[in-house]
Amino acid sequence: MILPFPWGLAAALGIFIVFPLLLRRRAMTRMGGYGESGGGGFFGSGSGGSAKVRYVCLVCSNKHGGGSCPRCGSKMQRADF
Repeated sequence: MILPFPWGLAAALGIFIVFPLLLRRRAMTRMGGYGESGGGGFFGSGSGGSAKVRYVCLVCSNKHGGGSCPRCGSKMQRADF
């Protein structure tokens, strides 16, 4: 009601798009997810993905790299970090 039609609509859309992005950025920097520090945080050590994900077969409990299980051939698996 303060701004005329096209400016008010643009301001409202800007607020509804930018405000959640700012809130998300603030929350992620509090958790250490991203920022200037580059290390630690929500998604791991920040070392560029050097930790490999291992998978555990749900049938025979064999740990392997991915795809189907080399021991029994089953594709049912869970991630083991």
